[in-house]
Amino acid sequence: MDAKQAYKLRKLVNELKSKQGRHTELVSVYIPSGYNINNVINQLANEQGTASNIKSKSTRKNVTDALERAIQHLRLFKKTPDNGFALFSGNVSEREGVQDLQIWSVEPQEPIKTRIYQCDQKFVTEPLEDLIIPRDVYGLIAIDNKTATIATLKGDNYNVVKKLTSGYSGKHKAGGQSQRRFERLIKEQSHEFKVKIGEKAADAFLPAIKDLKGIVIGGPAGTKNDFVDGDYLHHELKKKIIAVKDITYTDESGIRELIGKSQDVLDEVQMVHQKFLIQRFMKGLVHDGNIVYGDDIKNALDAGAVETLLISENLPEEEIDSLYEAAKATNANVEIVPDNFEEGFQLWNTFGGRAALLRFKV
Repeated sequence: MDAKQAYKLRKLVNELKSKQGRHTELVSVYIPSGYNINNVINQLANEQGTASNIKSKSTRKNVTDALERAIQHLRLFKKTPDNGFALFSGNVSEREGVQDLQIWSVEPQEPIKTRIYQCDQKFVTEPLEDLIIPRDVYGLIAIDNKTATIATLKGDNYNVVKKLTSGYSGKHKAGGQSQRRFERLIKEQSHEFKVKIGEKAADAFLPAIKDLKGIVIGGPAGTKNDFVDGDYLHHELKKKIIAVKDITYTDESGIRELIGKSQDVLDEVQMVHQKFLIQRFMKGLVHDGNIVYGDDIKNALDAGAVETLLISENLPEEEIDSLYEAAKATNANVEIVPDNFEEGFQLWNTFGGRAALLRFKV
């Protein structure tokens, strides 16, 4: 699935998730690859008969009408498309007693593997989301003696799973304790904190161990090295460590710092790749490099000068389509960038959602 297809499918999913039925009036149908579409049509016709027993007159009408729209749409097909088919039909009006019957359908670029019929207050979108969410996930741990943050990185998004604090002060307080006893207490406290971090990391990462591509750990030299070298992480997670990095912070900003310093090992992750490209663009901007942005994009595309086009997914869909097709006509790479990380937001907010790395100056 290329960038444009993924963008359009993600936009459809977001639109479907924004719809809410007043009652159980929203119909979701998934037809897997190779399944007989006539069997689905017959099933929906039978469901119309069942819906006639609904007590509420308006709900009964909305459900039967949604099913009829779905049936008429499916009859346009002689057979199920090669990768299957998903259809969504229902009354999405926000006003009681007013019908706003809409229908959506999609033939995805990857096979649908599940058969679903459901009538509910919301559409079933999880099977489509599974097609656009990257399966590979990376684990991130930012750690020092006082705080730790555990996160996952998947595609173009990181998610903080757990934040921990130790209560560690690191300072000797008056009270008659011997220096040796105080140091022992501090060592025990540090050990217990690392044990806790290891337990929370296991809770976060082990359930997804099959998709866990690697773990990156960051923090001040001594603490993170003690954590990595000690018996704190589950043995299966220890095998997944792919990098250990020096970072300054261990809160959420530390996670972002860790991602930034780990580009060498995270180069397959979409967000890291896009961050790198936008950073290249910014360097070119400062040093008068081969870059353009804003309204100058069109001239660069017409000249065939664009190497990589960076466009924000916040742009109107028509503009994204136009820019995408113009770029692909000259074999340029295209990245459709969300704004949920710093560089993506900067692309949208500062440069109008359009920037390009060039093969040569225009």
